[in-house]
Amino acid sequence: MKREAKITRKTEETDIKLDFNLDGSGLANIETPVPFLNHLLESFARHGSFDLNIKASGDVEVDSHHLVEDTGICLGKAIFECLKDKTGIKRFGCILLPMDDAEISVSLDIGGRAYLRYNVDIEFEKIDGMDTMVIEDFFRALVSNSFINLHINKKTGLNSHHILEAIFKAFGIVLHNASRITGKDSEPSTKGLI
Repeated sequence: MKREAKITRKTEETDIKLDFNLDGSGLANIETPVPFLNHLLESFARHGSFDLNIKASGDVEVDSHHLVEDTGICLGKAIFECLKDKTGIKRFGCILLPMDDAEISVSLDIGGRAYLRYNVDIEFEKIDGMDTMVIEDFFRALVSNSFINLHINKKTGLNSHHILEAIFKAFGIVLHNASRITGKDSEPSTKGLI
């Protein structure tokens, strides 16, 4: 069974086309007008071994918020589509990931309930035209549309670039690990259904 999804979202503010392969090889082709978002999504795909193609435009002359959040919506919908059948998945994943001065922990449950804990104090600044604070909105949109439980905690770090890149790398690794098929023929729940 192929675990792939194609998502299209067009609003008055953004136009996004996204292709996602949960069982890819880490290939990414990201085209948005926000260079740092492109970099973060490429890191997510590479370290999660996902194939991810995004072509997106939006009202970045206002700011990057709409585009970043709507990209989170689309990626969340794609993750949900790929994981509709949860039979045999590991379900849980976690990592403590260092990147220079930053150390980030990410834990995840593909349990069918949307929840985000984003415990990341970060300097409010722009990196390549993107506000660092919109990353929380990205992940809130993602979990609301993928129905996963996600905890992101900054243990240490000062450099905003390192902190955010470590988050996306860690999220990719954890989603990869939690979504792997174990070979068991049941859903990983005492209820028998997720």
